[in-house]
Amino acid sequence: MRLTLSILCAFAAAPVLASEDIADQYPGSALYSKPVEVIPNVWSAIGATAPPTYKNSGHNNNLSFIITGDGVVVINGGAAYILAEALHQEIKTITDQPVKLVIDENGQGHAMLGNSYWADQGVPILAHVDAAHEIEERGFHILENMKRYNRDKAEKTYVAPPTITFEDAYLVEMGDYRIEVLHLGPAHGPGDTQVWLPEQSLVIAGDMAFHERMLPIFEDTIALDWIETWEDGFEALGATYVIPGHGHPTNMDQVRRYTRDYLVYLRTQIGAHIEDGGDLVGAYYVDQSPYKLLDTFEELATKNAGRVYEQMEWE
Repeated sequence: MRLTLSILCAFAAAPVLASEDIADQYPGSALYSKPVEVIPNVWSAIGATAPPTYKNSGHNNNLSFIITGDGVVVINGGAAYILAEALHQEIKTITDQPVKLVIDENGQGHAMLGNSYWADQGVPILAHVDAAHEIEERGFHILENMKRYNRDKAEKTYVAPPTITFEDAYLVEMGDYRIEVLHLGPAHGPGDTQVWLPEQSLVIAGDMAFHERMLPIFEDTIALDWIETWEDGFEALGATYVIPGHGHPTNMDQVRRYTRDYLVYLRTQIGAHIEDGGDLVGAYYVDQSPYKLLDTFEELATKNAGRVYEQMEWE
């Protein structure tokens, strides 16, 4: 095991000091960092915790893969053709097994724009029906946004929709692995998908779970629904290992602290603000200092507060 339990514990215990100024950790590749083996045969290329930029090629989420013994399953197409191609080159240095399936964790650009590379290789692509709908409806807009920051690195990227969709769960039995692809309920965004390996007690959580960077609350993110999905579905998995959508592999205690507990905390702060007669402008300034060390705090904290206020104002 190349990344032992002790190292995982160290990830969990270390202070959250991720910075947007951290240099590219893998200069010889389009990937932000070289893939690491989290547990035997489960690998992840950890993305930057900063927003997507030309410098990081849009690799600001985790691109993971499972070597099953009878083929490779990739989780996330990546933000561009160049990233998916770079990930494939890394896979080829580790195993001769072919990539047989790609799973998109949602319909966002960093999960699906690299589908274009995998589609060119003839690899099936799996996504939740809601993610597929988002790709269909917003794919062109998402692609154009990526082109603006990635410029020449956007070459060859096009919108490639999933070839397989599912609603609640999709079972993959490949080689030595039982892989459960799950949609546990509404959370960060449409079609959020978790990849659960029950025999290994590992979940590739996607954007269900955050810890090193502040989670974003989008217009279609309902904080209360996210909390309920967490408590009723995600927590019940009882995972020992968690590969979040962003940030290093860790454990359930750590992602609970910075995802579920943050959402509960923010709703509590906004609820008190509303009870005191506070308005939207004041909501932006509620105290979020317990989470100020999270990367992207400055970019997201006030936006999150405003959106939660808008959700709670009429509850």
